[in-house]
Amino acid sequence: MKRLHIFVSGRVQGVFFRANTVKVANKLGIKGWVKNLSDGRVEIVAEGSEEKLREFVEWLKKGPMLAKVTDLIIEEQTPTNEFKNFERG
Repeated sequence: MKRLHIFVSGRVQGVFFRANTVKVANKLGIKGWVKNLSDGRVEIVAEGSEEKLREFVEWLKKGPMLAKVTDLIIEEQTPTNEFKNFERG
């Protein structure tokens, strides 16, 4: 079990980024949340297996069709197992 704190930059608001992130995370069995930030980035906290988080990050590098991801900042943290599912914040 791993936990990642991720900041996604680029054209990632108003392009269904959060909704699609929730779908992908739930499909992969990842728990946590995603929310928009006032500076135009998207913030994500995700917990799951190393393999599933790797797949998730690969998807985040592209995002949904209308998104244009320019940067990912990823910080590994200690898992807390506090989440029951993956939600939009």
